[in-house]
Amino acid sequence: MNINPNNIDLIISAVQEAQYPETGLAEVALSGRSNVGKSSFINSMIGRKNMARTSQQPGKTQTLNFFNIDDQLIFVDVPGYGYAKVSKSQREKFGKMIEEYLTKRESLKLVIQLVDLRHNPTEDDVLMYDYLKHFDIPTLVICTKEDKIAKGKVQKHIKNIKEKLDLDPEDTIISYSSIQNTKQQQIWDLISSYLY
Repeated sequence: MNINPNNIDLIISAVQEAQYPETGLAEVALSGRSNVGKSSFINSMIGRKNMARTSQQPGKTQTLNFFNIDDQLIFVDVPGYGYAKVSKSQREKFGKMIEEYLTKRESLKLVIQLVDLRHNPTEDDVLMYDYLKHFDIPTLVICTKEDKIAKGKVQKHIKNIKEKLDLDPEDTIISYSSIQNTKQQQIWDLISSYLY
């Protein structure tokens, strides 16, 4: 899959099913903890500096953001989970919004779950992964912030995350650095394999 970074647009920020765009394209949702580096991942994958807004304040994404990626697929940036600064009622609202999208959207073909390579998956990470599996949603696990780990220890960290998530054999796990930008093509190819 080759992507033209100049042909990427934010179509809509939606909060309910009635607002989802009808593009006819397959959708790939991006899920992860608030500070896992989701916006940086999106920006580095599409070769644009600030298409997805990175923020010093985790939990900034409060809508489902639909990005048209070169008329080839749609990235859906889902609000991050595990943010402490959001009220309980707000968290419940996010939960309902995300659940509605994940369980009802027929054009959703894959969820990329981002976890921080440096740490054990949180309880929220495990719950999210289990939730995706419960609904039989294909999942690609990407461990972010690979550049923060010594090269020789990356595999050990991946193995640890695999065990803690109790990763299904059919799901792929890969480490990635939004700073080093060395694995985009590999990840695009993986995404393609889920879509086609």
